Amino acid sequence: MTVKFLQHKWQRVTAIVSITIISLILIIAIFINSYWSPILANKVKDVISTSSDGLYTVNFSSAELHVLRGSVVIYNISLKPDTAAYNRKKQQHLAPNNLVELHIKRLTITHIHPFTLYFHHRLEIGEIILNSPELNVSYQLNHTKDTVVKDNRTPWQKISKSLHSIHIGDIVLGDIKFKYEDYSGNKVAISTLKELNLNAHDLLIDSATQTDQSRLLYCRDIVAELNNYTAKSPNGLYTYHVNHLKLSTLTSQLNVEGLTLKPVGSSVFFSKSTKNKFTMHLDSIQLNHFDFLNYHKYRILNASSLVLSKGTAEIFGNPNITQPKTDRVATFPNVGLFKIKADMKIDTVRVNHINVVYTEYSRKSNKTGSISFNNTSGRFLNVTTNPVALQKNSMSAIQLSTYFMNRGKLNLWINFNLTDTNNSFTLKGNLGPMDLKAVNQATMPLSMVKITSGRLKQLDFDLKADKKKATGKVDVLYNDLKVTVLKPDTTHDNLKRQTIASLYANTFIIKHDNPDVEGGQPRVFYTNFSRTFDMPFFKFVWQTLLSGIKPSVGLDKKTQDATTAMMSNQVIKKQNRKIKKEQRKERRAKRRAKRAARKLEKVTA
Repeated sequence: MTVKFLQHKWQRVTAIVSITIISLILIIAIFINSYWSPILANKVKDVISTSSDGLYTVNFSSAELHVLRGSVVIYNISLKPDTAAYNRKKQQHLAPNNLVELHIKRLTITHIHPFTLYFHHRLEIGEIILNSPELNVSYQLNHTKDTVVKDNRTPWQKISKSLHSIHIGDIVLGDIKFKYEDYSGNKVAISTLKELNLNAHDLLIDSATQTDQSRLLYCRDIVAELNNYTAKSPNGLYTYHVNHLKLSTLTSQLNVEGLTLKPVGSSVFFSKSTKNKFTMHLDSIQLNHFDFLNYHKYRILNASSLVLSKGTAEIFGNPNITQPKTDRVATFPNVGLFKIKADMKIDTVRVNHINVVYTEYSRKSNKTGSISFNNTSGRFLNVTTNPVALQKNSMSAIQLSTYFMNRGKLNLWINFNLTDTNNSFTLKGNLGPMDLKAVNQATMPLSMVKITSGRLKQLDFDLKADKKKATGKVDVLYNDLKVTVLKPDTTHDNLKRQTIASLYANTFIIKHDNPDVEGGQPRVFYTNFSRTFDMPFFKFVWQTLLSGIKPSVGLDKKTQDATTAMMSNQVIKKQNRKIKKEQRKERRAKRRAKRAARKLEKVTA
């Protein structure tokens, strides 16, 4: 077949020409590979040094340019900051907050056009793939805003003498080993990440994009994804896990799926900490219109909204909490927000279908009791610590809807003053109808009282408070309230009924209805409650409400004092009866001893 093909002269000429052209292409490719590789290396080093104003240097062991395949392979790349240049910039107050160090075993550049680079000074690249990158980032707060520098040219203006433009279609970094060191706090905080993927799309540096605010680092979109991240808190008491995290600069959105915060066992936790123990799981977290560049550079958190959806938060009160020496006003939300020590501004925080459970251990009953707020949804407005934002609006408004003990619907409206030195706030609420026996899981172990019957029709409260006191109105309507007073049964590790105390409470103390008669005027009570310095926020609110609820059901101060005196008398009488019983036993024992002695004398006589 070949012989016949080469029999004709035009076939032989065609074959010779083809072989000659292919040979020339191969020779040219080999020549270009050996000639252009050093040029490429010098170009890359020059671009990095020029665009970073001498802050970074890049080195690599070798580079291969494959003209026919239109690709470049660079081995053992090392991007490092120049320490001397960094210190010099730091003295001039021009040093960046973030320093980057990058090591790459192999970098593959595809669809590159060397002739375009050489003759037209345009760097055109289809895709860059980084294999096994190791990225180390250190953060130090050198300045809180953009500094004015002598050379305020854009990166394009700095490279325009050697390159007219740089365009890269995609940059792919897979399975990154990432280490982050934060030097902004009292001690260095180190985070290490694995299974981190980073993709940058449509990077373009030219005269048009040098001022394009829609791009981040000149990329149309940067997507970072993290899978199955687990770490421990600095004190080792908590483990937190994230199933999936994704950040997109194009949509300015941060999404987190499956966030879990889990503490160590109770015995270990409470032996090492006097703080409350938290357990939390959230199905999803979404941060919208997140200004990532501002956060990356200056740790300023700006976002339009934060959405927390479907989950549970459990708080276990620490039984080892001692009398605090400092004012626990830090537990107020409008104070605790500033304890985070972060410059933040979130217009709206939304919560969707969150269950909140608070559990506490009672030494008196030797049992735990829980209060739950189920299916909680609502919004927090103007969550901010930013001074400029606070000058415009110092109020943070909260509206929540939940189900108390998974029964009665509770609506809350709270307004916090974020700049008032007295930490003032207002609180309004409405609790709908529910069976009062549902609160026994809290009242029995924590208050030693069991509600045997009772129907809440409505609870309304309107309070005005600050860190010193709370005043307001409490209106509670109910029917057929009856209780049983309990005491610990150490024999059976249970709670048992105090018959006399229960009878006395239901007969002389408890007001069984409000209003007392159908259609009558309900009892409304105004509260004026003073806070002690050791009282945290939620206890302060709860005690304020109780100071209005107790008189409504008959437990005003006068009645409580009388009840305490009565119970004390009952205890004294019981103790007296016990003493008399013991005395009678002693007298009987003495008489038996005397009779035995007389019998013994008769026998010996």
